[in-house]
Amino acid sequence: MEPKSTTRDCAFDFAEALEFDPTLKQLLDGETISRIRLPYGEGEAWLVTSYEDVRTVTTDRRFSRKAIIGRNFPRMTPEPIVQDEAINVMDAPASSRLRSLVSKGFAPRHMEHMERRVQHVVDELLDRMTEHGSPADLMEHLAGPLPLTTICEVLDIPETDRSQLRAHARTMMDTGLDNRDNAVKAKAELRSYFATLTAQRRKDPGDDLISTLATARDGDEILNNQELAVMAMVLLITGQDTTTYEIGNIVYTLLSRPEELAMLRSRPELFPQAIEELLRFIPFRKGVGIPRMALEDVELGGVTIRQGDIVHVSYLTANRDERKFDRPDELDLERTTPPHMTFGWGGHHCLGAPLASAEIRMAVGSLLKRFPGLKLAKPADEVRWNTTSIWRFPLALPVAW
Repeated sequence: MEPKSTTRDCAFDFAEALEFDPTLKQLLDGETISRIRLPYGEGEAWLVTSYEDVRTVTTDRRFSRKAIIGRNFPRMTPEPIVQDEAINVMDAPASSRLRSLVSKGFAPRHMEHMERRVQHVVDELLDRMTEHGSPADLMEHLAGPLPLTTICEVLDIPETDRSQLRAHARTMMDTGLDNRDNAVKAKAELRSYFATLTAQRRKDPGDDLISTLATARDGDEILNNQELAVMAMVLLITGQDTTTYEIGNIVYTLLSRPEELAMLRSRPELFPQAIEELLRFIPFRKGVGIPRMALEDVELGGVTIRQGDIVHVSYLTANRDERKFDRPDELDLERTTPPHMTFGWGGHHCLGAPLASAEIRMAVGSLLKRFPGLKLAKPADEVRWNTTSIWRFPLALPVAW
């Protein structure tokens, strides 16, 4: 069949607290596969919004991430965030090889070590917040420093380098047109930094994650120097700010919903599934991420996607699909199925998800235990929100106890 819809210009710039983007909602409730134009890049793209169709695109080898390399594909940011050599734009079997090697860095024995470190950092940060006294900004005292400190310690990045690396990562996420030159420079400097650092770890490995990856073997397979440098860079970028934002978003959501918070406090056994439901429910970013290209004509959702077409998926809309979730626009802390797509799906499911999940669970769980009377220090409608990057999060979250 031929496309049924006209092309729609989508800025995806909606940023009102954590309300769901009405444009995405319309696209999900409409044809589920639409033609869109994005703020940057050339040409048009398909946007796939339903849970099942997103699952198809992210698992069907007829849709390729590798094929977008070198193309000025439709996107949200002036400069593509992804590196051409990164696992994010590899297809199987190359991506499978890297994922197998990288997964060794997140093996249970390594995760146990990381989780002990995460809990130690959480406890230290909450001690300092207690010393600071009520009220305090949760973003400053917990959500901000925890993921950056954790990923930098896991990668063994010197403390003197951390703030600059974080600044580079944030520059790359900025959606402003005037940010293009800064983003190009930030990407180059991050890349140079990790090329040097990973070469040092290859020569003199320690017990950090970069060293683990440098020495990981799958039969005769190892990560080459370029793969190792880019992987370390990807882990830094994806392993810090996104978790910071989700901790802030989850705490805001709970503190602005007294009934759900009371339920969680009275039924602590619900906590693991409640975190999963919060991750499903919260629109953690704007718009779309890295697309794929159709390698041949594909019939999907009543339309023909032609060979060479760019295809974006929305994990945000998949998480709100009423064909998959009962009452999808309601936060239900007792919900158990199906799995959400906040960490992606298929061959590009987030490699760092185990660490991110541990940080979120420990941060939110320890916070609620340590401060049984925790509440927002100002009305929810006075909380200020980020509007300039692809991520959605409170700029500050004053809490009292």
